[in-house]
Amino acid sequence: MKVPLASDGDPALLFAWDQPHRRNRVLIGFLAGSIILHALCFYLFQIIYPPAVALLPPPGRITVIAPNTDEGRRLLTWLEAEDPALASVTQLPANGKALALPVVQHAPSYLMRLPPLKELPPAAPDPAIPSAQPPAPIEPLTPRAPLVTKAAPTIIRLSHELEILGALQGPETKFFTSMHDSPRTAEFRVAVDLRGAVRYCFLENSSGDIALDEQARKYLALSRFPPIENRKSEVENEQVWGMVTIEWGNDIVPSQTKGESVAP
Repeated sequence: MKVPLASDGDPALLFAWDQPHRRNRVLIGFLAGSIILHALCFYLFQIIYPPAVALLPPPGRITVIAPNTDEGRRLLTWLEAEDPALASVTQLPANGKALALPVVQHAPSYLMRLPPLKELPPAAPDPAIPSAQPPAPIEPLTPRAPLVTKAAPTIIRLSHELEILGALQGPETKFFTSMHDSPRTAEFRVAVDLRGAVRYCFLENSSGDIALDEQARKYLALSRFPPIENRKSEVENEQVWGMVTIEWGNDIVPSQTKGESVAP
């Protein structure tokens, strides 16, 4: 096979491999024209032309059939003639009269014929032993009389050393306790000076209620004996020591009502 040679002695090429500058220019020209055409269309249809106006739907209308017009009367007459409910109802003629039923007074059957009454069968004998407490009406319960408790006042007992001094004069006060049960007997050791005043008071046996013991101690601290200055020679160290025993009664008040505390 012979290959054709070019004019300069080189073999001629089958394809032209030079750069296609002309095609590139044509493609760029088409793109530029398309952009310019789109811009022109946007200017014409969005700026020059007026925007479209949305139309609202027509409002709803109601047609009223009134008998004051000829069309309304004809339509109402046709509806009344074609009413299917009137076909199943018996209608009287225009000149007919309604059938009036006679008024009949009701007479019950038991007034015409009194039914015969049956007698009760005799009661069957009961072989069981009769009850000692047969059923009977319940008698109303009488309220019980409230129990009257006798007043038992609180007793203060003095030992022999204090009894010879005379009667103990104490302030008027009330004792309060927080216990539900009766408190135990409380014992105090006291010292009385020549003027009859209680100088010292010590708790020996508690009543079981600390607050009640404190009230009793304050009560004894405010109590007084008759003066014993005339028997000064019989008293050692100018004081008389003795025991005071308090036996609680039912005159003490529960702690629900607070009383005034006695100051020493």
